[in-house]
Amino acid sequence: MTPNPRTRAGRRSIATAVCGALAAGGLTAAGVTALAPEEASASSHREAPLISGTPQYDNTDVYAFVSPDKPDTTTIVANWIPMEDPAGGPNFFTFAEDAQYDLRIDSNGDAQEDLLFRYTFKTHTKNDKTFLYNTGPVESLDDPDLNITQTYDLELIKLRDLKAVSKTKVADDVPVAPSNVGKASMPDYNTLRKQAIHKLAGGAQTFAGQADDPFFLDLRVFDLLYGGNLSEVGNDTLKGYNVNTIALQVPNSFLTESHEQPVIGVWSTTQRKNAQGYFAQVSRLGNPLVNEVVNPLKDKDKFNASAPRDDAQFLKNVTNPELPKLIEAIYKIPAPDEPRNDLVDVFLKGVKDLNQPPHVTPSEQLRLNTSIKPAAKPKRLGVLDGDNAGFPNGRRLTDDVIDASLQVVEGELLGAKNDLGDAVDKNDKEFEKSFPYVALPTEGSRGPLAKGVDGGNDVRSQLGDALQPANAQGSDDMRLIAASAGAGAGGIVLIGAALMWWRRMRNRAY
Repeated sequence: MTPNPRTRAGRRSIATAVCGALAAGGLTAAGVTALAPEEASASSHREAPLISGTPQYDNTDVYAFVSPDKPDTTTIVANWIPMEDPAGGPNFFTFAEDAQYDLRIDSNGDAQEDLLFRYTFKTHTKNDKTFLYNTGPVESLDDPDLNITQTYDLELIKLRDLKAVSKTKVADDVPVAPSNVGKASMPDYNTLRKQAIHKLAGGAQTFAGQADDPFFLDLRVFDLLYGGNLSEVGNDTLKGYNVNTIALQVPNSFLTESHEQPVIGVWSTTQRKNAQGYFAQVSRLGNPLVNEVVNPLKDKDKFNASAPRDDAQFLKNVTNPELPKLIEAIYKIPAPDEPRNDLVDVFLKGVKDLNQPPHVTPSEQLRLNTSIKPAAKPKRLGVLDGDNAGFPNGRRLTDDVIDASLQVVEGELLGAKNDLGDAVDKNDKEFEKSFPYVALPTEGSRGPLAKGVDGGNDVRSQLGDALQPANAQGSDDMRLIAASAGAGAGGIVLIGAALMWWRRMRNRAY
């Protein structure tokens, strides 16, 4: 985009720096804030006080796009558990068992879900007498060395006027791709990823498991908007962190109201079971950064518990957004005049003649026109750069929602042309070319091998046997000692330690 010559100098000072990151939140957030979906949380990484303390239920981002390799289908990606440290063992990252993880679809623009895809998870432990997540190298999802596993059921609920008219279990006990512990534990993680892709009837498919966090931005914006200093921008704060991902690919014809009305609204929610045994919504997400940057503290928890049909209560947060005023105060860039009806049109209704349903009820949803084919060469700014297949027409993994949102919140659609951004223009990892498209997660064990270890057949391959009950052992102590041959000095030390431990456990009838 070409910046306005009159404002380019002043805006550039923010462009590759601070404003971008915050504005991004501002734009998307600003538009989103005016609504409050009933069961989804705005794109968020620790965006509200209550949910920040329960990461298993915290929905961080939602993506919806026409599948690039299967344009007759739409892919929805939703992520949970923000900022997973890949080395966060021995208790790695699982979906909650007392939660309902929902993907919700509004097919006609009335701010009510017509389709609901519900994921519920179960955790399985093979051996609870060890602290290990896996007891040896894991080569498949049913490998006996994968000690902690999860499975999920997927239910399709069709609704009319918010009442369920049918419930169908479309998948049962589907395995979840595990956390990527490291190269020793999971030498071929890509195989595990592929095994977790499950085909459904009618050409649909589903996936659940760990992935690299696809959101890219410089979060230093929350340090008082970069502290008024743009010299340290351009760092992808989420680089190296993972999330738990749910991905669903469904034929367009199943999601849309009709061929003549191809626009759908998408959001996700998390419901948690309370002490009385009932499920209550605790997180909601549609457009990115809404609850983080658009809603004030008094509305954040309320938004996470609300539904799109009740979003009028948050309208003032969108029409009178806080972010442009903060930018003006710190960086002297004039805030656009209020009320910001441009933000209402884009983020609460959809863009007219692009992704706005007829007779639309304003509400915060991620709206996607499924009839627009994928771009051969996607542009990171999406619609702002003439690529109508991108944000805010849905959201692709490669869309730079921070820069696009920042530019919109600072008046791009009102004639105040600008090139604001946070200088983080792409994800640190390449996305996949096919479903589920998200990048493989960063492994927990990284870096070179320890000195004296050659990477051969050392203690790794013996842990599984050592942890079996004594009566299941088919060999004696010499089996462990012999296995250390060729492992090097470091391997022998480890084998010795494992052997002593195994003997103690055996003597206790472990």
